[in-house]
Amino acid sequence: MSKSKSIYRIITLTLMAIFTTITFVLASNQISKSAQKTEIRGVWITNIDSEVLFSSSETKTAINRLANLNFNTLYPTIWQGGYTLYPSQVAQQVFGKSLDPETGLQGRDVLQEIISEGHEKGLTIIPWFEFGFMAPADSELARLHPNWLTKRRDGTTIKMEGKYPRVWLNPFHPEVQQFILDLVIEIVTKYDIDGIQFDDHFGLPSEFGYDDFTVKLYEKEFPGLLPSDDYKETFWVRWRANKINNFMERVSKEIKAIKPDYIISVSPNPLHFALSAYLQDWFTWEREKWIDEIVLQVYRPDIKRFMNELEQTEVKLAKNHIPFAIGILTGLKDNSTPIKTIEEQVEVVRKRNFAGVSFFFYESLWKWGKESENIRNKSFEEMFKHKTYRPYISG
Repeated sequence: MSKSKSIYRIITLTLMAIFTTITFVLASNQISKSAQKTEIRGVWITNIDSEVLFSSSETKTAINRLANLNFNTLYPTIWQGGYTLYPSQVAQQVFGKSLDPETGLQGRDVLQEIISEGHEKGLTIIPWFEFGFMAPADSELARLHPNWLTKRRDGTTIKMEGKYPRVWLNPFHPEVQQFILDLVIEIVTKYDIDGIQFDDHFGLPSEFGYDDFTVKLYEKEFPGLLPSDDYKETFWVRWRANKINNFMERVSKEIKAIKPDYIISVSPNPLHFALSAYLQDWFTWEREKWIDEIVLQVYRPDIKRFMNELEQTEVKLAKNHIPFAIGILTGLKDNSTPIKTIEEQVEVVRKRNFAGVSFFFYESLWKWGKESENIRNKSFEEMFKHKTYRPYISG
């Protein structure tokens, strides 16, 4: 081969290598940009340690602030403390109160306000069915329907949630199921929402289930057997979890029959705790396609524990099928989360290609922290520099 041909060949190969490299880089950048095109940027809005829902002006200000910060999803509570936060005929018929008696909610439909204002700003509105099967021990619901409550093995009904005494409606009782379903369908049919979200309370603490109705149901299915005295016994846990699974399937099908495009979202605890402690088998819900979105509550201040929850097998499997976001604790009234911790956790979530994040809860985004409200606000401005859409969920 002549010297000129060798040089020509070297130049040609070099140019081809450069072209290939440029093409690869451009393609990688395109993939990266494509991967960043959608992201759930959510926040839970509650009525505890929070004033945001108690006046129309406060509610509007909050929505505008979140929209300006490029959030795209709101999860406002609608079933909390034994009351609905919207005018409910179902609640009126069942326990005589159509609306939470909080003064700031009277004469208003705060859910409709959130929908109207939020949709105008391009936000997705997914009401949060916060209390699930739980109710305050002194609520009208609990007092008027004592036969709906489930019990522990020793006959007690109260489980403390912090300083608050709670009782649990029996998720295996057909009247309870119908009440919960009626509330859900009322919301779905009455409002122009984008979906509905259930959380860790859409289950049952595993120490419960020893009420007469449930024991008789168990005996009917397994003549001669009684539920185990050990509430964490494997078969007893699985039997009750399957009953809740059956109800979740019913709820999902009823919603989709009315609104096929509605997002059925669930915000559970990690599965190793959710199933054993709350009989909530959300992985089955995902496998069976009864839900469209998961926002896993990973409220861990320690970054190693936080990352460990994201590496669980069921998490990896589920995130390949449906939008899977991570719930991050931005703080409580007496226990704020440092903004650096929030930033680090968001970065971890993004690096692992999750569908996005949701923060618990609105006020703690900027209040109660050691940093100033201005510093925390600027952090979220930096976090969400540009507007983006949520992941598309096919029907």
